[in-house]
Amino acid sequence: MIRVAAVGDIHLAPGGEGTLRPAFARLGDQADLLLLAGDLTRHGTPEEAAVVAGEVAGLPVPVVAVLGNHDHHADRPQEVAGVLTEAGVTVLEGGSTVIDVHGTAVGVAGAKGFCGGYAGRCGSDFGEPEMKAFMRYSRTCADGLRRALADLARAGVALRIALTHYSPVTDTLAGEPPEIHPFLGSYLLSEAIDEIGADLAVHGHAHLGTEHGITAGGVLVRNVAMPVIDRAYAVYHLSPRPCP
Repeated sequence: MIRVAAVGDIHLAPGGEGTLRPAFARLGDQADLLLLAGDLTRHGTPEEAAVVAGEVAGLPVPVVAVLGNHDHHADRPQEVAGVLTEAGVTVLEGGSTVIDVHGTAVGVAGAKGFCGGYAGRCGSDFGEPEMKAFMRYSRTCADGLRRALADLARAGVALRIALTHYSPVTDTLAGEPPEIHPFLGSYLLSEAIDEIGADLAVHGHAHLGTEHGITAGGVLVRNVAMPVIDRAYAVYHLSPRPCP
């Protein structure tokens, strides 16, 4: 059994040092890896990223992260990612990583994702150039997730997790005003996950949402935004796929 700890939307900044470190320090007894589902900072500055780094540096389990919209706000996402990487965090954007957990290969495919809406109630690549660019960016983000999952599948990774900030489904948005659903995620992420296949999809962003959901293809989805799970992290137990 693989134990996956996950949390998003921790929104740390100077003054928040030590907020999560006591809980994270106990991860070795409770989980095999930690996933961070974006919005790790408040405004996306390297100074805020340094606070996050201090909370996760030297933990007893591997840490894998994607950035969120808050982490892009200052237009310095590469610097934010660099600070986290120096602390030992694997930061993904359209890429994947494989972690050996007691002899089982656990693959994490990560992409921030973007908004755009869900089937029947979504934007389209049509009209003004601004709208075309908006939806093309959403598709680009989903394509990055698709490629990362496909890389893991081709490598024969036994267990695959999709890590995003934006939500792939509406299930985990229950509780959010329906009017803002198109700004909380995109069905394109769910299409990518179902096309390639995964054992779990983890996201954040929807602070008023619901923890549990599922894609049309049957992949479990978990909204781990801290205001939703109401704790330092949630832990999910996954069983590796049987060998074909």
